[in-house]
Amino acid sequence: MDLSRLSEIMRSQPAYRYRQINRALYQDYVSSWDEVSSLPKELRQALSEACPLDIQAELRPLSWGGGKALISFKDGVSVETVLIKQKDKDGDRYTACLSSQAGCPLACTFCATGQGGFQRNLKAEEIVEQAVFWQRQLKPKGKKLDNIVFMGMGEPFLNYAEFIKAAKFLNNQETMNIGARRLSVSTIGLTEGIKRLAGEPLQMNLAISLHAADEGTRSRLMPATKGKQISELLRTVDQYIKKTGRQVMFEYLLIKGINDRDEDAEALAELMHRPLYFLNLIPYNPTPGRFKPASPERIAAFQGLLQAEGVKATVRLSFGSEIGAACGQLAGKAAKKK
Repeated sequence: MDLSRLSEIMRSQPAYRYRQINRALYQDYVSSWDEVSSLPKELRQALSEACPLDIQAELRPLSWGGGKALISFKDGVSVETVLIKQKDKDGDRYTACLSSQAGCPLACTFCATGQGGFQRNLKAEEIVEQAVFWQRQLKPKGKKLDNIVFMGMGEPFLNYAEFIKAAKFLNNQETMNIGARRLSVSTIGLTEGIKRLAGEPLQMNLAISLHAADEGTRSRLMPATKGKQISELLRTVDQYIKKTGRQVMFEYLLIKGINDRDEDAEALAELMHRPLYFLNLIPYNPTPGRFKPASPERIAAFQGLLQAEGVKATVRLSFGSEIGAACGQLAGKAAKKK
C-alpha cells in the first residue's frame, strides 16, 4: 500500500469522502479501489494510479489456521508478521503480531531478529499495513482480528512515536476500532518507554521481556540490559501500575540449562510477588546457535514451583516450529536468498 499521495488526490474532495475511504480501507478491507462503489468512477481511477492498495507479501499458512507473512515495502525492506488462531468458549479468536522495526538493534542472543541486525524503524502506516494484510486474509472467512500485539521484530519503545501513532490509529473508531484493551506491547524493559506509556490515554496492555531473575544471566541473554538493574525496572513497573491500575505481564523464555533450573524458579518467584504481576512462561523456539529449549517436563516442573509459591504463571502454547516462528527466521531466510 502506498497512500503517500492520498491528500493530494483528495484535496478538492468533500470531507465525507475521507470517511468513505477510511471505511473502505480499514473496515471493509478492500484490495482494489474498484471495490469502493461509493466513490465516483473518476476518483477511483485517480486513486488506483496514485495510491496502489496491493501489499507485497510472502505468506506461509498453518494447518491450524494461523500463518506467518513476510511483508516487503517499496524500498525493499521486509518485516515479519504472524497471525495466531486460538479457540475459546466463544469460538475462534485471531491475534496479529506486528513488527515495529525492520530487524532489531538489541542483538538478543536467543533471537533470530537480533542475529540479523537492524535496518530501520518502520513508519506508523507500515505497522498498520501488517494488520490490514491479516484483515484481508480473514475477510473471506467472515472473521476479523480480535487482538493486536506489538511483539514482532524490533523493540517498539525504540520507535515510540511511530508505534504509538499506529496503536492509536488501530484504536480509532473511524478506522479499525480495535479496543485499547485488545492492544498489547512488549518491551525488554526500557524504563523511559514504560513511563511514556503510563502517560498515554490509551489503556493498552504492557508486557515485559524478563527471561532471567538475575542481572548476569539477563545481560548475557539480552546484552542491551547490561548495567540496568532489575530492581529499577520493577520500580518503574510498580509506578506504571499505580498510575494506570493495569496488570502487567512478564514474559519468561525457558532455555535449557540457562534459566530453567529450580533455583531460577525460586529467584523468579521472589520477584513476582506483586498483586498485578502476571507471568507467562514461553517454550523456546530454537534459532541457529547454542541454545536449546527446555523440555516439556522441565517447563511443567518450573511452572509448578512458581505456583507453589503463589505466583500466577501460565505457559504459552507454542505453534512456531511448523513455520519457523521464532521472530526473524523467515526474514533471515529471505535475506539469504537475496
